[in-house]
Amino acid sequence: MKLQQLKYLLAIVDNGLNITAAADRLYTSQPGVSKQLKLLEEELGLQLFTRKGKSLGGITAAGQQVIDRARVIMQEVENIRSLASDYYHEEEGTLSIATTHTQARYVLPDVIREFRKRYPRVSLNLHQGTSEQIADMVAANEIDFAIATGSHDLFADLLLVPSYRWDRKILVPNEHNLARLDRKPTLHDLAKFPLVTYVFSFGGQSSLKKAFANKGLEPDVVFTARDADVIKTYVRMGLGVGIVASMAEDCDDKKDLTAIEADGLFPRSTTWIGFRKDAVMRRYMLDFVQLFAPHITSDQLEQTRHARSQDDIDGLFASADLPLRGGCSEDMPIAAARKVVGA
Repeated sequence: MKLQQLKYLLAIVDNGLNITAAADRLYTSQPGVSKQLKLLEEELGLQLFTRKGKSLGGITAAGQQVIDRARVIMQEVENIRSLASDYYHEEEGTLSIATTHTQARYVLPDVIREFRKRYPRVSLNLHQGTSEQIADMVAANEIDFAIATGSHDLFADLLLVPSYRWDRKILVPNEHNLARLDRKPTLHDLAKFPLVTYVFSFGGQSSLKKAFANKGLEPDVVFTARDADVIKTYVRMGLGVGIVASMAEDCDDKKDLTAIEADGLFPRSTTWIGFRKDAVMRRYMLDFVQLFAPHITSDQLEQTRHARSQDDIDGLFASADLPLRGGCSEDMPIAAARKVVGA
């Protein structure tokens, strides 16, 4: 049995059992892939796929078990390669991150700016999407880190490190009635107006809707978007009252929008950074984690590096005093240049 055969096997599965597509992705010939698959089946004495003429029709029960083990083997092969590369190219490589628009637009620029200063030879790939889309990228093994809020059930294969907390803010045009209140608005106040906020998750009830429901209220959500800047656009149009993450408040918004604190009205949220349980962490990856979550000590980072379960992570940060992130003029501290463990 050869590693190349396992690689071909997984390529076939990942390309919908289409051998031609698998060959194209591997930059090889279709006959070559078919031959290696036949040799693998002959050596194992197993039929890995059912056939429909010359095409593959499905995966057999035995084939599924072989495929599952092949994925583990190939992941370990990649880990060995990364480990070897780490000794020779500690400051070179790629880092792929999947996150939401709010993180990419309002939180990550300072982190990435500092990271680029330290690691100019590391190529960064930043992917944006909803929690569900980020989970799909994790499942496809396309990224190194995921950065999101909540949705733990979508990321069972990752170890999630709590990074900071945040509340929501209410955005209205400066002349809006809520901007003239001499007190903090209540949920009853908000329920009187059409609302513009983020796209709700497909799984379970959103914390925003649940907060209203707990008061016996039904919010009039007239527009949702994944992009805080899009939400602001429609608030300016007068479509409704905006409810966004506190980080999305920009100082330039003050020209025509009033930001109203909403802490206490909705549950406080925690943003995390996640990585695979079987990942070999490169030095620059560890440094990125510490830049994004500067409250993490070198000792905690070392333990995070060797964590094998979410229980390990939860116990490590059970008593951590996470930063509370706001917006506008607030500056989120970037970790000072520190020696990264394992460097």
